[in-house]
Formats: sequence, structure tokens, C-alpha cells
Amino acid sequence: MIVILKKNHTNQNLEHILEIAREMGFRSHVSQGIEKTIIGIIGDDSYVSVDRFENLSYVDKVIKVLKPYKLVSKEFHPQKTVLDLDDGIRIGKGFSIMAGPCAVESEMLLDEVGAFLKEQNVPFLRGGAFKPRTSPYAFQGLGVKGLKILRRTAEKYNLKVVTELMSENEAEVVNEYADIIQIGTRNAQNFKLLEKCGTLNKPILLKRGYMSKIEEFFQSAEYIMANGNPKVILCERGIRTFETATRNTLDLSVVPYVREESHLPIIVDPSHATGKRELVPAMAYAALAAGADGIMVEIHPDPEKAVSDGRQSLTFAQFEAMTKNLTVLEETVMRFE
Repeated sequence: MIVILKKNHTNQNLEHILEIAREMGFRSHVSQGIEKTIIGIIGDDSYVSVDRFENLSYVDKVIKVLKPYKLVSKEFHPQKTVLDLDDGIRIGKGFSIMAGPCAVESEMLLDEVGAFLKEQNVPFLRGGAFKPRTSPYAFQGLGVKGLKILRRTAEKYNLKVVTELMSENEAEVVNEYADIIQIGTRNAQNFKLLEKCGTLNKPILLKRGYMSKIEEFFQSAEYIMANGNPKVILCERGIRTFETATRNTLDLSVVPYVREESHLPIIVDPSHATGKRELVPAMAYAALAAGADGIMVEIHPDPEKAVSDGRQSLTFAQFEAMTKNLTVLEETVMRFE
């Protein structure tokens, strides 16, 4: 349920609404804009009459939210969410680029990547310390050692660490070393893990489940937000269809759909979507044109020697050429917004 207050409401009026919601066993989310103050009443309100709020003299309108996701919805939060990290780095305004190897392989490798990203003015270093692999015999990551390498590299080159959390048991240690915590496609509906993310103090980069409908994608984000963490970044990384020419099928229609339905920022991962490095730049350009807030791509100084996902990793030269084109394209897209 959404309660919209009249312009001349007082702080006491607002507190009264919040108190009523608490008495009814609901939580509230307040969004105060220049024109309107909107209160989201969170919980199962199917049995609650709108009259309880609508009859108050300082209430302008009460809207029942029929969608299963509420906090994710634009109805609850009309202004687009922009996540402010320190050093003036923001996600949700402008076009952000996150890049790095699929897995943290060694300190030497990551130092080379970090120096390159610094040179390219790319502020986000991605890399997996804990790796979810289809085969139990594949490289599983360096674990905490990998997290420490990521942190040292980030501090050396003034970068932000983006790395994956795979289980509740590792939540605290990943939270300690990461600036942005990624939830991968396999865990997109691991609801206990999503609830745990709601208790953490870092932005959560939530990848779409490879078999998830958009509504299910939103519901996963809702789990995080309903448990106290509003800092969610959505990530489209391709879904599984009948097509086998590419690793997954990149659903770029989700980008404008999210912008219509939700206030959350959305980025695209063309590396996992295509699985082929020669296709990544074109899909990155398409993501920007579709309205994405950024991309996450895999890069490696020598992809043929990468311990995982080398086939989809860009070389440094390919990445540099792509980002130059993205800069030109971004200026063009901005003129049409």
C-alpha cells in the first residue's frame, strides 16, 4: 500500500501514519520528494481497508499495490536510485564500467589488471575469489587469499572491489573486503542468502537467474531490500533459452523494462551473456543504447592462459578500443534522452 500525503502535512502527521503502520504489524518506507511525500506500507495488506489512512485529513491518496514486489517498484520510490560510493563514484548516474578477470589467479596478474584499469580511468575492479563452477573439478578460486589480493590491489590503484558471495558462511569476510558484493545467477533465488545480504552494509550487485522471469528477478531484489538493505544494483547477464550459438541469450529488453517499472540501477554483463569475446563490444554498445547504467566485462592480459572463462575475456587492447567507442556513444545517447 502507498500513502501519499498532502503538501501541507506536518512531521507529526507523518509520524502518525508510521505509528498506525507499526500498530498493524507493518514496516514503512518513506520517500520525501520536492512535490510529494510517499509512504510505502510494507507487508501483506490485502485485508486492510484503505479507509484507515484515506480518511485522515492530511492524506491525499492511498494506492493498493497489487504487484508482488513493492520496495523495488517505482510506485514506492519514484526517483531513480543513485548509489554514492566515496571518491565521487556513483552508480545510476552516467555509465559505469566494471572490469577484471573471471577469477583472481595471482597477485602479479591482478596488479597488472589494476594498473591497466587505473590508466583507463575505470574505477571498479571485478574478480572472483570464491568461484561457483559447474564442474567440481574446475578451479574454485583462491578464497580469502583472493579477497586479500583484491583489497591490496584496489587500495594500491584506488579502485572499488566487486566480488561474489556464494554462501552465508562467507558473508562477513566478503563484506569486509568488498566494496560491492555480487550475487551470481546460481544464487539469484537462494532466499536465505538474499536475506543475509539485506543485513550487510554494502551495495549488492544482483545477477538475474539464468531461468528467472523479470518478476522473479524483482522478487529476489525485494528479499534484499525487505531485510534492510536498499542498495541494490540489478544485472542482466543472459538467460538460458534453446539457442546454443552463444553461451546465454542476452535479454536487453529487460533494461528499458526495469527503467519503466523500478527505480533501481541496472547494468549488463555481455561477457557471460555471449561467452565469446568478439561479441562483447557490440553487446556493450547495445546495452548503453538500451539505457543501461553500466556494464561488467571480463578482461585478461593473456586470455588463452586464463584459468577460467578465457574465451569470453577481452584483451587489454580490445577493452581499450571498446571503452573509447562507448565514450563517443554515450555522448550521442545523452542527446536523445
